[in-house]
Amino acid sequence: MDHRGEFRRAALELGIPDDEISRFSRHLRLAIGLSGGGDGSPVGHIGGLPRLPVGMKWPSAGDIPLPLLLSVDCGALPRVDGFDLPADGTLLFFVHREMDFGESRAGPGQYARVVYVPDGTETAVAEPPSSTCVGERIDVCAELRADLPLWLEEGDEDWHEFWEDLEWDDMSPFQQQLARYMERELPHLDELRSLAYGLWSSGAHLVIGGYADDEATVGSITAKTLAKGEWFSWLDEDALQPASEWIPLANEGRVYTEYYTKFMIRHDDLAAARWDKALTVTNFEAP
Repeated sequence: MDHRGEFRRAALELGIPDDEISRFSRHLRLAIGLSGGGDGSPVGHIGGLPRLPVGMKWPSAGDIPLPLLLSVDCGALPRVDGFDLPADGTLLFFVHREMDFGESRAGPGQYARVVYVPDGTETAVAEPPSSTCVGERIDVCAELRADLPLWLEEGDEDWHEFWEDLEWDDMSPFQQQLARYMERELPHLDELRSLAYGLWSSGAHLVIGGYADDEATVGSITAKTLAKGEWFSWLDEDALQPASEWIPLANEGRVYTEYYTKFMIRHDDLAAARWDKALTVTNFEAP
């Protein structure tokens, strides 16, 4: 389906100029929300037991098995332009959240693993090495959702409020640049935002694709990709580059008093199916 064309036609019917629609659309990403208890056909499951290729061992960190976060049938997912998921086969996401959270520079595959099983592979339900690596199975259905970068979100505490609450002279040059861009280039921002969310409004807790450009995620990704001994220094400008280069393969929403993990991958690594290049960011939120 031509989702971009659908959005453009709907925006033109509202009287929004075509060039402004194009500018807004450059920032708009469609993501796939996964949630249990939906009316559609299941596309995968959270937790439970994975189907692994016959003879493949359960992924582990040394002698510690990695729990299954998600198994998803790529062929059953809605297709999204510009998001190069495989057309078929199964993606499985394993992560030991506590260990991943405890090691800020954990590299790809250290405490998490992305496993791709092509269609036609002989598989079997894996025997768990320990009951601690098996969570409750929840079948999930898929629906599309619209995602925007944080600086375009309405009232976002990480980005947007700094030009709503600050005086102009208190803004950094970069903040002023973003404020001018929205005011001059996107005068119908509220209408465009509402239209996108109206067309694709999933509120799912687990999301494939979209954005993960909050400070914690961008800071962790930057720290893991810097040379050893360097560290991340948060600057406004620094958040935009990782947000454009990286995309969430699986993005757990924030849950207070619990760990939650984001599997991130660069666009070019996703297109080339380099699953070993995926990085994880695990956070813990307490009340």
